[in-house]
Amino acid sequence: MLVTNGEVTWIVLVVRLPTGPDVPSRHRVAVWRELRGIGALSLGQGTWTVPDVAAFAHGLSRVEDLVHRGGGGIVTLTATGRADTDAGRLRELFNAERAEEWSEFIADCGKFDAEIDKEIGKHKFTLAELEEEEQSLERLRRWYRVLKARDLFEVPGAATANTHLEHCAQRLAEYTDLVFTELHQL
Repeated sequence: MLVTNGEVTWIVLVVRLPTGPDVPSRHRVAVWRELRGIGALSLGQGTWTVPDVAAFAHGLSRVEDLVHRGGGGIVTLTATGRADTDAGRLRELFNAERAEEWSEFIADCGKFDAEIDKEIGKHKFTLAELEEEEQSLERLRRWYRVLKARDLFEVPGAATANTHLEHCAQRLAEYTDLVFTELHQL
């Protein structure tokens, strides 16, 4: 991570894409999705920022490619903030988005746990259901890895999220045992 005067250096992107009734929105949507996907922080209309670290380099390259394919332009700047409060505010905003993502992740872990409870309550011990639950856990694991890579400043929700993910893995192991016990009784 680039640090200047004790603060993180940020990459600021100013993105302009053609608009109008005859211009398809798919390019704007693709750029927006890519920026959201890499964890960029929206600063306002067409202006985004991420910490200047290698973890974002590939995503930023994809954003630039999408902008150019959409017939737009992009200006990339390096910033640290004019005052310490500016730099601190960027970090706060970035961390607030990460905290929100971790909160959503934890909520999805709760849904996974509830789904396991529901299947156990219904005695639905089939290989098809087990496979579905395995896919759900794998989706949670992939999502966790993505969030962890974005969470450069390690917001507090990350440790809790890891505990919830481990709990989900334990619940799936319990459910797996029940499925195999049921299938071997037949």
